[in-house]
Amino acid sequence: MSGLIHIYCGDGKGKTTAALGLVMRACGSDFNVVFVQFLKSQETGELRILRKLKNVAVLRGNIPSKFSWEFTEEEKKAVFDEHNRLFKEAILSIDNSSKTLLVFDEIIGAMSKNLIDTDMVLRFLKKKESGAEIVLTGRNPTDELIAIADYVSDIKKIKHPYDKGIIARKGIEN
Repeated sequence: MSGLIHIYCGDGKGKTTAALGLVMRACGSDFNVVFVQFLKSQETGELRILRKLKNVAVLRGNIPSKFSWEFTEEEKKAVFDEHNRLFKEAILSIDNSSKTLLVFDEIIGAMSKNLIDTDMVLRFLKKKESGAEIVLTGRNPTDELIAIADYVSDIKKIKHPYDKGIIARKGIEN
């Protein structure tokens, strides 16, 4: 059986954390993991740990350290190109093994903001010839993306410290 497609979405904290939990489970079962991060440039504790694991490849681009709505048109074009490059590198790096996990962290946001070639991503997911298990995270997946997925988990925010002005804390949110 080929791998399945997971989506962790919603406005709550924990989408990336859920994907990382699956990464840990897969690593513990000797999977090869490719963890690709979109729209994020900040170094985090989990990335430092992932890079130490022998069967995990971490792919991140060189993107501006600001919110996507603050990008200039030139920056948007550069980020679009960088995200497309990362996506292509990731799919070329997987094999047809059923012991491969491919995580596209925040790709849904990149798609909704037109910061990646959405048609390329959808074509890959629809034809999905490899046995790799695939995870996509981010807010507001389209109906088409939800229809393609095998799992969809919606992480809903009830309350968050950011609402009180508390910024991301080292070791907890980053």
